[in-house]
Amino acid sequence: MIVGDVNSLAREALGPHGTYEKRGRVGVLLIHGITGTPVEMKHLTRKLTARGFTVACPQLAGHCSSIKYLKATHWNDWYASVTAGFDFLRTECDVVFVSGLSMGALLALKLAAERPEQVSGVITLSATFFYDGWNVSQLKRRLLLPIALYSPLRYFLSYKEPAPYGIKDERLRNLVAALYNSGHNDMPEKYGYSEFPAVTVCETVGLIRSTKRDLSKIIAPVLILHATEDDMASIENARFLAGKLGSKKIEICYFDDTYHVLTLDRRKDDVADQCGDFIERYSSTIKDHVEMNTCVSSA
Repeated sequence: MIVGDVNSLAREALGPHGTYEKRGRVGVLLIHGITGTPVEMKHLTRKLTARGFTVACPQLAGHCSSIKYLKATHWNDWYASVTAGFDFLRTECDVVFVSGLSMGALLALKLAAERPEQVSGVITLSATFFYDGWNVSQLKRRLLLPIALYSPLRYFLSYKEPAPYGIKDERLRNLVAALYNSGHNDMPEKYGYSEFPAVTVCETVGLIRSTKRDLSKIIAPVLILHATEDDMASIENARFLAGKLGSKKIEICYFDDTYHVLTLDRRKDDVADQCGDFIERYSSTIKDHVEMNTCVSSA
């Protein structure tokens, strides 16, 4: 639901299950992952609003509804949801930062590349350019992607993510497993989809290709956050991203004791703190010299 200052403009821009918390004049647009929901960004939203930032998280097209609607959308539709949310947030705030989880991170990067004078900073959370995490077997990579890209079977097949579902925290992982096993599809607005249609995988490949081409156009400061034990996308994704950006200010922070879903897992508070610190540093001034900092955050 839209929370905070409820109005028709926010609902129209962010979708019926998008979220909006009005605070100060510094805005943050959060972008959930593909097959996910704004709920996975709820903790990060709470932490950022506590620091006085206005936060919005749009419902991506085809999400919070049914697999049928998800399969009918293309990555350009997801991106249109992002631009609508961004344009709304710009009417409410003086500066706007963008941050996304997994494929949501690529949507954030795409926006920063196309709106270089409007995006004040980018925060990527588990940015995924390659499905090369330790829980993605070579067989899956060699079988699923060709089907998604070249076979008509992509319209019928789906990929069901196995445990640990991007989550290292055992209590939360067991909860997710119980929900998946109980058939939670009657509440997609809260829990998202438990399967990844092959046709949607095909769309993510299109998004990856398009975003890769635009990385050098990004001039805003970028904070790259990635788990050292990411089960879906290895830290090579973070290194690849850092090497392709056109930004003069790049910060990288790796987190241990967590898997892919940084916003929900064991290090979620530390992740939120890094995000908040970055936004505070650059909301008032953006440095104009080349600099790259790398840190490793331990529990």
